Amino acid sequence: MNIGQASQRSGLAPKTIRYYEDIGLIRPERSGNGYRDYAETDVHKLRFLQRSRGLGFSVEECRQLLALYEDKSRASADVKELTQAKLSEIDRKIQELTGLRRTLEHLIHACHGNDRPDCPILVELSDGRPE
Repeated sequence: MNIGQASQRSGLAPKTIRYYEDIGLIRPERSGNGYRDYAETDVHKLRFLQRSRGLGFSVEECRQLLALYEDKSRASADVKELTQAKLSEIDRKIQELTGLRRTLEHLIHACHGNDRPDCPILVELSDGRPE
């Protein structure tokens, strides 16, 4: 199948599919005229990559997951370890974002939001000292 058909079946844009090919995540066959010829296995890998990326895995982590998927002698512990590391990273980001949210809430609460020019938000962003 051509890239348009692979795009429709995988839900990925042709540009993304070409990128995944450029970085070696998929390797479609080439027909006699040089066009890419995607097989069902390629579409399956593309869907796998789409779901993995949707869960927040980086391209490199997707490469590792794909290699584990294709390795029938893999240990599920390896897959679990990679996924647990991603979950820990997400938890860390959530904590960081929660702290940022608290800070912004505090700043918003401190600002009167009226017609006067003084604004604690701008003071805090500048360096924490009033001008």
